[in-house]
Amino acid sequence: MISEEILKKIKPGAKVKVFEGTTPFEGLVLARKHGKETGATFTVRANVAGVGVEKVFPINVPTITKIEVLSSPKKVHRSKLYFVRGMAGHRVRKKIGVSV
Repeated sequence: MISEEILKKIKPGAKVKVFEGTTPFEGLVLARKHGKETGATFTVRANVAGVGVEKVFPINVPTITKIEVLSSPKKVHRSKLYFVRGMAGHRVRKKIGVSV
């Protein structure tokens, strides 16, 4: 289970590293959905070999062993950052203020 302290830090614009099994997945949180319900999820986007990859992680799943919040933005004006999908990395850093 993910601790309450970490859940509060997982918000759109945060850069996280999710350990699921053996390999970590590091990227930018685009969205957080359904609060603390049983079906609550968060979406993480990363560039792998020059291709954008998104993974949706359920919050209440035993396969996630650890989550590290690497950085968190000071202020993001949107709750869903889906516009990042069509932007280059340097434009995202300028717009959001977080390195991708």
